[in-house]
Amino acid sequence: MTATAAPTVLTARALLLDMDGTLVNSDAVVERIWRRWAEHHGLDGDEVMKVVHGRQGHASMAVLLPDRPMEQNLADNARMLAEETADMDGVVAIPGAPEFLACLRGLPHALVTSADVPLSTARMAAAGLELPDVRVTAESVGASKPDPEGFLKGAAELGVAPAECVVFEDSGAGIAAGKAAGMRVVGVGPRAGVHGPDVVVRDLTQVRVEARADGTLGIHVG
Repeated sequence: MTATAAPTVLTARALLLDMDGTLVNSDAVVERIWRRWAEHHGLDGDEVMKVVHGRQGHASMAVLLPDRPMEQNLADNARMLAEETADMDGVVAIPGAPEFLACLRGLPHALVTSADVPLSTARMAAAGLELPDVRVTAESVGASKPDPEGFLKGAAELGVAPAECVVFEDSGAGIAAGKAAGMRVVGVGPRAGVHGPDVVVRDLTQVRVEARADGTLGIHVG
């Protein structure tokens, strides 16, 4: 799927926003951390990078090393989260993200990320982005994307039915989670298009949100 030539207008009552790859470009850090992990475990770095975007670390490890005990994955995950939280080199905002978040002030929206609280707080700050008041992080859920739990929790916290939410995501796991939650999905960036979002944009400069008199949000995409 390629970016639509004519603008698309979606109607919603709330927006649910992924962080990495959607609001924040943290690819440089993710590449450094995960390629080091792949080398340590004798895995192909390129193959590992195809799996890790969008998922919690321990969930990625479970896919890549299916026979390894989960407690080892959880221990590795905790260590790597700490490494990622300490490494902000190259972390920048996705083009259009500051303006996009500014136009959502006072409108129903939530951050739904596979990062934990320290990592999400640090990355948003490093990118110069304001944190949404409602946040669903790794600590908030029992299952990682592509499970829909995080998006369903975000909708519930905002008091909005899933079908009235629009998700912004970049990864296959995240797009699958949004669809499994019964939500429409705007794919952001070069990774998104192959995973079947409802519409895809190059970055957030191609998105504009307006509050309507009836309480709905008009999301202009493209």
